[in-house]
Amino acid sequence: MALQNIGASNKDDAFYRYKMPKMITKIEGRGNGIKTNIVNMVDIAKALARPASYTTKYFGNELGAQSKFDEKSGVSLVNGAHDTAKLAGLLESFIKKYVQCYGCGNPETEILITKNQMIQLKCAACGFVSDVDMRDKLTTFILKNPPEPKKGSKDKKAMRRAEKERLKEGEAADEEQKKLKKEVKKKGSSTKDGHAKAGPVKKRSGSDEDRSSPAINQGDVKEDADNDEDDVQWQTDTSLEAARQRIQEQLSSVTADMVMLSTDELEKKTKEANKASDGPTKVSLSSEENSNAGVGNGNMNHKKLVEEVKEKLKGGAVANQIHSMLGSLNGSAQEIMSAFFEALFDGLEKGFAKEVAKKKGYLAAAAAQDEGSQLLLLRAIEAFCLKASPAAMKEVALILKALYDGDVLEEEYIVAWYQDGLAGGNKDSQLWKNANPFIEWLQSAESESEEE
Repeated sequence: MALQNIGASNKDDAFYRYKMPKMITKIEGRGNGIKTNIVNMVDIAKALARPASYTTKYFGNELGAQSKFDEKSGVSLVNGAHDTAKLAGLLESFIKKYVQCYGCGNPETEILITKNQMIQLKCAACGFVSDVDMRDKLTTFILKNPPEPKKGSKDKKAMRRAEKERLKEGEAADEEQKKLKKEVKKKGSSTKDGHAKAGPVKKRSGSDEDRSSPAINQGDVKEDADNDEDDVQWQTDTSLEAARQRIQEQLSSVTADMVMLSTDELEKKTKEANKASDGPTKVSLSSEENSNAGVGNGNMNHKKLVEEVKEKLKGGAVANQIHSMLGSLNGSAQEIMSAFFEALFDGLEKGFAKEVAKKKGYLAAAAAQDEGSQLLLLRAIEAFCLKASPAAMKEVALILKALYDGDVLEEEYIVAWYQDGLAGGNKDSQLWKNANPFIEWLQSAESESEEE
């Protein structure tokens, strides 16, 4: 079955993951009884997560014709002869009004009916709640025929608990099997030792049967070892600590050199300052003055880095030149990434997520230096939202969504960064509350795929 992307704005995106079948229609009957049958309406409605009766009714309202959907047979009929292109255009209009999120454009939404009989779309990705225009004719049909509620979170939790219990039982059974095999090995090794001790006596007797018996025992032991290797199940450790360890191990030599360069420069400066001092009689600054001076110097260095990056970007840096440009800057890897992000979006007040989506090529080039660069980029976004741009903090879920859809950031690093933030000193920040809907969507999507 031919598939196409959901939403006309995504039709040219080869990597867009939300797809639906292409519409297939068939003209039936003659004269006044002529009708158009949408053959695969059930499959289309399933891909859109909407009842097929909604789309069929919408076609009838827009075309001014009678329409009918048979729940038992799954047949969708609209009176009159209508070509496929016209019906496909009406389906696109339905998707914009009743499927796609008005905030981020994601089609993973749920229809909600309020106490005041108003229809809303709640996005599972960014958490945005869209208000549907109640002047549309289809809204009255939806109010009379509300969608079936999804399975509650309690049912999902019960399923997850049962799955965990089954996994524990399987692990216990595996442990018992391993213990039994170890006991068999011990028995085999003890019999082998017995034959080894009797070896010199057997050589004196010169019996061929006695000489061949140890070789048979060794073969049995080898077969047991091969069976043990076949029974081993290799698994990837997906815990948070293991993810952090893999991130640290995968830091490239380029990043390490940048960090070492900054520490070497700091040591040289301290040595020069010590040489220039008059001796032990020189009065030293207090700890508070030293810390204040360090903060001031850090801010000055950060501003210089930002200005330097802006100048290089003005020179017409292309996305494929970002790697070499960042490598030419002085500073730690995190300082350079934070300065780069701020230089791209400094002074922006509205439409932050859209601007991030436009410049995702630059960010993808910066985050593709090595695996650890994704975590550096996330920390740069965090620093920018907390210090420089409250407007960006409000749209942080949309920013993460845009970078996740653009394959700039991976789920593993986003979740690790979020959990680190909650465990750190800024755990009560509004940033984590705003990012929470997207994180919950990521984790729920992962758990649903595991259940399937």
